[in-house]
Amino acid sequence: MLGAVSTLCTVSLIFRQPNAQTPTNWKAIDSILGRSGNMQGETYRVGFPRNDLHVTVGAVKVRPTFALGSWVAFKQTNDSTAMLMGDLVLLPIEVAAVVDALQRAGVEQTALHNHLLSESPHVVYLHIGGRGRPVALARAVHEALASTRTPAPITSTPPPLGLDTVQIAQVLGVHGKAIGGVYQLSVPRAGTVMMDSVEVPPAMGVATAINIQAIRATTAAATGDFVLIASEVNPVLHALRANGI
Repeated sequence: MLGAVSTLCTVSLIFRQPNAQTPTNWKAIDSILGRSGNMQGETYRVGFPRNDLHVTVGAVKVRPTFALGSWVAFKQTNDSTAMLMGDLVLLPIEVAAVVDALQRAGVEQTALHNHLLSESPHVVYLHIGGRGRPVALARAVHEALASTRTPAPITSTPPPLGLDTVQIAQVLGVHGKAIGGVYQLSVPRAGTVMMDSVEVPPAMGVATAINIQAIRATTAAATGDFVLIASEVNPVLHALRANGI
């Protein structure tokens, strides 16, 4: 009688992790830009509030965190390069020198437009983008902003918020942050945003931003920057106009 023989073979599989990227020295970026940024997920973001500007819309004094905050954001793409995006708040007289400095460094300008209506003095918003060594990108931004009146960082006590943030969060379905007397909300898109085969995180400017500033006890001003695909533009405009915005 022949017996059946079973042979069990144990196979060991060794999985090697891909080589991790060498982290960018963000302190070096801070040193070049003259201020500290912060990590937001994969993004290193640095703000440049235009505290030097005294802008009004009608009787409303626009706070820097409401609509006068320049920013740049970096995402490391490999050991030596990063993606840069940003939005610079400028006086019209500052635009040419900023554009010239950025173009000398190979940083592109992707839009120049308004975020406010009937403000005084008039301000414009320059969107920028680039790829390269993080230090070189930071130097380009520094040189560009050095031609403007963008001030050095200051520390001050923020004004009272004066808003029912609980009710606002309930209505919008998202919680925000109180920064400089303004309630700031960020709403990332549901899907992944790609550019040149690189995923663009929300903190690099692809999240809808809504800022709310109290005016009186029962009145507030709001400004927003909506991130939309083409088919969404008209429905969003219709909804805004239907509500007097």
